[in-house]
Amino acid sequence: MTQALTRPLITEKTLTYAARGWYTFVVNIESDKKKIATAISKYYKVTVTDIRTATMHGKMRRTGKRQTHVKKSDWKKAMVKLAKGQTIDAFEVTTSEAPKETKMDKKPAEGGK
Repeated sequence: MTQALTRPLITEKTLTYAARGWYTFVVNIESDKKKIATAISKYYKVTVTDIRTATMHGKMRRTGKRQTHVKKSDWKKAMVKLAKGQTIDAFEVTTSEAPKETKMDKKPAEGGK
């Protein structure tokens, strides 16, 4: 038995979707929607209300000294809608405190060289 979930997919675009309640994960290519929903429910202790999946095709890359073409493997992503009021902490954007002052921010002393 293989794991359905691989990892959360965190990009700028998926963070904007997460703000609207859709959370995106990289999943095993052989997993179906029911397995993905139960895996997310168990791991994050949330209720999944809707799920959308898409198989993403691997890109061609050039690698090595001779720049030979290599095809990256296909992968699958799942977008999950949770019950109202539930969130997943992995997608939360934390606001940092005021940036610390650096040497470049400090003004030179008056009358000094």
